[in-house]
Amino acid sequence: MNRRNFLQTGIASLAASAVGGRAFVGGQEKPKRVGLIGCGWYGKNDLFRLIQVADVDVVSLCDVDKQMLAEAGQMVAARQVSKKVPRLYDDWRKLLKEKDLDIVIVGTPDHWHALPMIEAVKAGADVYVQKPVSVDVIEGQAMVAAARKYKKVVQVGTQRRSTLHLSQAIDRIIKPGKLGKIGLVEICCYYDMRRVGNPPDAPPPAHLDYEMWTGPAPLRPFNPMFHPLRWRNFSEFGNGIVGDMCVHMLDMVRWMLGLGWPKRISSTGGILVDKASKANIPDTQTVTFEFDGLTVVWQHRTWGSPPNPKYPWAGVFYGDKGTLKASVNEYDFIPTKGEPAHQDVISDNYQDEHEKTEPGFERHAAAANRAHQRSFLEAIASRDRPVAHIEEGYISSASCILGNLSMQLGRTLTWDAEKGRVVGDDEANKLLRRPYRAPWVHPEPDAV
Repeated sequence: MNRRNFLQTGIASLAASAVGGRAFVGGQEKPKRVGLIGCGWYGKNDLFRLIQVADVDVVSLCDVDKQMLAEAGQMVAARQVSKKVPRLYDDWRKLLKEKDLDIVIVGTPDHWHALPMIEAVKAGADVYVQKPVSVDVIEGQAMVAAARKYKKVVQVGTQRRSTLHLSQAIDRIIKPGKLGKIGLVEICCYYDMRRVGNPPDAPPPAHLDYEMWTGPAPLRPFNPMFHPLRWRNFSEFGNGIVGDMCVHMLDMVRWMLGLGWPKRISSTGGILVDKASKANIPDTQTVTFEFDGLTVVWQHRTWGSPPNPKYPWAGVFYGDKGTLKASVNEYDFIPTKGEPAHQDVISDNYQDEHEKTEPGFERHAAAANRAHQRSFLEAIASRDRPVAHIEEGYISSASCILGNLSMQLGRTLTWDAEKGRVVGDDEANKLLRRPYRAPWVHPEPDAV
């Protein structure tokens, strides 16, 4: 299916839902003006999927890596109808100062999610921000408060909520009660994601503004493992594999089962096998999320083999009438009685010439990403909540952060969702807000 036909068929409902009957994309209304902050792998991925589903005008790009920024500019120009290279910025504050953007995508490393998202809604834009929404819990609370205060649509990049075969599993397996009473869900990741090696620190490359890249995080001596992409191996810049991969699976389970906050969270683990690597995130970790009448258990290992090679990153729902195994690629339903059911990832049949050469293109997730962008656009048109709005992203992200804090403190944390605090644990509550490096100031929910 080519892009023109895809837009005509896939955006029909979007145009019909626009305020006052006006088309949101193309046609009667000017294309939305879009800016991207963070031009790395997934920042570009999100932007390119947006371009595929809507007639948008990408006018601004920002990155602290000059090479990455210039490359992104050329890639965007090749995909735009106008063939124009967007304005290029090395500081997201300069990009937002223009105050002429309808949509801002925040695709930075995790430690840079909160401040640009908050300032973007202040500048009048609706925002698509990658997961996890934040590195600490208070950042997430401030992001929710900002979205509410400025009445902006904020979609989080937890695109399992827009994955077609998982929606089918809800409709065909979960809602009809084919699993029966669900008492346990196991979620996991057994990918070898933790970088092995201990390269020496070195001066940052000339094309990288490392001071700005670090931002509010602690300023460590630059290491080649930090940039590009491998910063997730360091707790200074993110929440490890729990913050990267568990947030997807936990959010998937919460969405599929209609769950809110866990009541209690506990975690154990650490660097148990690969002690020689410079990476300082756990290579082994278990997190238990206790909901009312249901326990969700996360497990990751970056070593050894997965228990089920077919489902190395997945959720397994155990009911008294059957089991559902679900991943980004497929699902399997195994009833205690009756015939099993299987479904592979469902394609939306879209492709273009750019996908053939796009670095790191994820064909299995492309349909979900496009559907996720559609949900974002529909919410902008209706001024309603998208499928993965900021409050849902905050719950899933904060729950994972609390898992890491539980492991750090060595005890179970009881969460008061109404107050946004750990019950009876002053030490844990102090860790809900990470120190910011000057001159950056930590955002506060009551001061956005």
